Amino acid sequence: MNKTSKKTQQLVGTAVLVAIIILLQTLLGSISIGPFTITLTIIPIIIGAVLYGPATGALLGAIFGVVVCVQVVTGAAGAGSTMMLELNAPATIIVCIVKGLAAGLIAGLACNLFREKNLYIGIIVAAILAPVANTGIFTIALVTIFRSLAEQWALGAGAASVGAYILTGIIGINFVIELTADLVLSPIIYRIIKAVKAA
Repeated sequence: MNKTSKKTQQLVGTAVLVAIIILLQTLLGSISIGPFTITLTIIPIIIGAVLYGPATGALLGAIFGVVVCVQVVTGAAGAGSTMMLELNAPATIIVCIVKGLAAGLIAGLACNLFREKNLYIGIIVAAILAPVANTGIFTIALVTIFRSLAEQWALGAGAASVGAYILTGIIGINFVIELTADLVLSPIIYRIIKAVKAA
C-alpha cells in the first residue's frame, strides 16, 4: 500500500471511529450503576490508538471528552456531573477533555512499546492503561479540586471517608468494570486491528 492510500485509509478509519465514539457515548456508551457511570467508549479510542498511533488516540480521546462535556452541560451526563459543573465549570470541562485525551495518548504510546515484539500484548497493555488514565485523572480531580463534593457523596453513600468511597465505588465498581470490559474485548480488538492492517 502506497503512502497516499495509507493516509486515506487512516483518515477514513479515524472518521469511522469518531462516528462510533459519538454514537456510543450518546446512545449507550455510559451505563449507570448507582452514582457511577461506566463508559464503553474507551474501546474505539483504544482501537484508533493501536491502529494509527498516539496522536490519533489523543484526538479520539479528546473528541470523547468534548462529547462528555456536551452531555455534562446539557444535564444528560447525570446529577453528579451537574454538581461538578456547578461547583467549578472550567475544571469540569478541562477534566472531561484531559482524561479522554490522556486515555487515547497513553494507549497509543503503550501499544507502540510492544508493537514490534507482540502486538497482542501491546493491545492488552493499552486496554489496561486507557481506563487507568481515564479513571485516574477523574479520581485525582475528585480528591483535589472537587474534594468538598466528594465528601458530600461519601457521606450520602455512608462511606467512612472519601478514600473509602473512591476505593469501593469509583475504583471498586467503575474502574474494575471498565477494565474488565476492555480486557474481555481485547481479542476482538486484536482481530479488528489484524483485519484492518491486512486490508
